[in-house]
Amino acid sequence: MKKIDRLILRSFLGPLLLTFSISVFVLLMQFVWKYIDDMVGKGLEFGIIAELLLYASATFVPMALPIAILFASIMTMGNFGEKYELVAMKAGGISIGRVMRPMAIVALLLTGVAFYFANNVMPEAMLRYRMTLYDVTRKKPAVNIRPGEFYKDIDGYVIRVGSKAQDGRTLQDVIIFDHSKGISETNVIVAKNGIMQTTMDNRYLLFSLIDGYSYSEPTIGEYYNKRPLTTVKFSQQTISFDISSFAYNRSTEDLFEGGYQMMNVKQLNNAVRHLDSNLARRYSDCHRDIEGNMKLWQKLRSNPEIARGDTAMDVQRRVNKMMPIKRDKVYNRAKFIAMSAVSDSKNYGEILQADREYINRHEIEKQRKFTLSVACLLLFLIGAPFGSIVRKGGLGMPLVASVGFFVLYYVVGMIAEKAVRESALGPEGMWVSSLVMLPIGLFLTLQATTDSSLFDIATWRRFFSRVVSRKKKE
Repeated sequence: MKKIDRLILRSFLGPLLLTFSISVFVLLMQFVWKYIDDMVGKGLEFGIIAELLLYASATFVPMALPIAILFASIMTMGNFGEKYELVAMKAGGISIGRVMRPMAIVALLLTGVAFYFANNVMPEAMLRYRMTLYDVTRKKPAVNIRPGEFYKDIDGYVIRVGSKAQDGRTLQDVIIFDHSKGISETNVIVAKNGIMQTTMDNRYLLFSLIDGYSYSEPTIGEYYNKRPLTTVKFSQQTISFDISSFAYNRSTEDLFEGGYQMMNVKQLNNAVRHLDSNLARRYSDCHRDIEGNMKLWQKLRSNPEIARGDTAMDVQRRVNKMMPIKRDKVYNRAKFIAMSAVSDSKNYGEILQADREYINRHEIEKQRKFTLSVACLLLFLIGAPFGSIVRKGGLGMPLVASVGFFVLYYVVGMIAEKAVRESALGPEGMWVSSLVMLPIGLFLTLQATTDSSLFDIATWRRFFSRVVSRKKKE
């Protein structure tokens, strides 16, 4: 490897790693703020939270990698131009294409890495991420009964304690509202003192109540008017609450396997073939039911008293001449057939649309594995020549430009994805954003290789000055 190649790679890989880390971190923070309420106050171990964040970070890699390549290529070539290193390279007979070659090789390698990651690593990471997130959100907050507050997180019970001792276990003025039997019976337990503790396996919360009363009264049912309010005085009573749902339990993979985001390209192809066959059967069922309604209509029209007319007016006259009972029977039968046909058409239309959209989501996921991978090379094709043209390094111009280009790519991609999902475009519509960005990249590359001053403010100032002076002469 030549020294010039080592210089270019050293200048390119540093910003690449930095930008990639920042991009993943920003996307991860968006995830954290979205699910912060589901993670705080549940007594989760640090290892579980770290595992969730690791799996979430892995799902952001295909999105963060193109951003990093775009930013790093603009920053590297901009630094070379700003420090006149690019001018020195050109003076030494090194063309722009030769300068971009080491970075292009890295971008090409990362394109392959991105596809391998999206096709093999990301489905497994997405599966683990979904499982862990489901388990975390399903876990209830840790039991924390505060004095003077009504605690409602235990299903079927509302608990209020007047005060708690410093040990956190001894309670005073305990009131327990028992709704475990539903609305059929009202139960209230009041005690002066109590001790709160959990079992060894943390499945049950035990309240050992001392010196209290238990009140019970039916509110509905057979004995509502016959059985009065029942009061029982006790010196000691133990009540257990099931808090197994407060524990962190891991789900099995069977609960989440089969999602299109957790499949590779081969699995997606198999799933699409299976779904297409199911959709074909659904179309067959729809056709059969419509034919059934048509046969019922033909049977009604074959009635000799109705079918003698050649036009709708003739049929109407024949029906009007019928006896009222028979006429109502014909009207009701026709109305039933028409409503049945309309209902079947509407239901099948909604079902077929939902099935088609579900198939389209599989196609979108398959195409996304390719488009995000190719985006690494495509955005490099935009970033490197753009940086050499603007000749601005640092973080300012590269950051603004990379955000602008990626937002354009992302917005066009989202519009195309929606069109594909709604069957307005075929699966190939996922490549619209790439087709939009490709001419921009080729144009910028052409401008860079010809030493264009496309983004030079002084050049544009001279151009507008000439235009204004020409207008004045006219």
